[in-house]
Amino acid sequence: MNDLSLGLAEALQITLEHMKPLAVERIELAKSTDRIAASDLYALVDSPSIDSSSKDGYAVLSHDVAGATPEMPVRLKMAGHLAAGGRREIEHKQGTTIRVLTGARIPAGANAVVSDEFVKPEGNTILVMNFAEPGQNILRRGRDVGSRSCILRQGQQISPGIVGLIAAAGHSIVPVFKNPTVAILGTGDEIVAPGELLGEGKMYASNIMTINAWCKRFNMKTLMKVAGDDLDTLTGTLKTIAADADAVITSGGAWTGERDLVGQTLEGLGWQQYFHRIRIGPGKAVGFGMLAGKPVFILPGGPPSNLIGFLQIALPGLLALAGHSDTCLPRVHARLAADLEGRERDWTRFFFGSLKEEEGFLVFHPLQGSSRLRDMAEAEAIASLPEGKERLLKGSVISVQLLK
Repeated sequence: MNDLSLGLAEALQITLEHMKPLAVERIELAKSTDRIAASDLYALVDSPSIDSSSKDGYAVLSHDVAGATPEMPVRLKMAGHLAAGGRREIEHKQGTTIRVLTGARIPAGANAVVSDEFVKPEGNTILVMNFAEPGQNILRRGRDVGSRSCILRQGQQISPGIVGLIAAAGHSIVPVFKNPTVAILGTGDEIVAPGELLGEGKMYASNIMTINAWCKRFNMKTLMKVAGDDLDTLTGTLKTIAADADAVITSGGAWTGERDLVGQTLEGLGWQQYFHRIRIGPGKAVGFGMLAGKPVFILPGGPPSNLIGFLQIALPGLLALAGHSDTCLPRVHARLAADLEGRERDWTRFFFGSLKEEEGFLVFHPLQGSSRLRDMAEAEAIASLPEGKERLLKGSVISVQLLK
């Protein structure tokens, strides 16, 4: 089958079908932000663990302050004081009140709390100037978290707010899917690793740094290497980095020229190819397969093609390895500031662009400057012209992928 018979949707489906979440690891709760839960998690305790006051105020029996107003306050005798975290227990009696601070235990016999702004202390008594109905300003035991309730579902991403919920539920260790270690191999006699001496006719390997940055955004570990256009060198380097990684990305050497050796190298290593080249532009030379049970993504060397291939195929695959159920970039709706036109009707065409709010609506402005790298650096979103369409007109409202 001709690889170019594959459209984007089919290529992405094939990729995700071969992704299985990596092994489970148990990590400290403090390090779990943005990780993916590997199993359901249930609360070990109630939070709060007691009926407590939600205000600084005075615990009362609601019946005792019925009808209290500023003009006709109710006088109650002080019978004690309770603070948050205190173990002391005081029994409330009719006609009295107990001072309670926020978080303090509600004393037995009391059924409401009058907050400070409605109370005037006078010696060992207080004047209550407002009615407090039963339950007012009382935070019931288990109101925030109920013991044995499910607080985290398998596949759920752990947000900062969820970290707090897990802590309140009594957990300090969380089971999550392992984040992949990604080996990134830049290929080509013309590229040099950043930091090394740049010879005549050479260029720094910016592609692998961009891919590395995206992997780091999702808390993945990375291994970066650069190798020249030599079959033996590529073979040895690929074998070495694949052994220490969960997934491999190659950058460059992806087309059919005499120095494009990545596909040939992988064939020699016995990989299982699922596709190589699909109907997207830029990025048609993207490929995917498995090498010794590990996913390998082939990306073309041109910067726009490299990044589009990574974002549309490789990144979703890597996120699936980390246990993400939603592997797509976030999207928003935006209005087009200019027409988008494609070259091939049955291809998906991608456009980098900026987003500006105009008259209360996001507007997508395609970036078509003289510098590919600068356009990519300044891009805030990606718009696509899907298969079957030759043009999207200015003013059309479409869904765009967010990059920032």
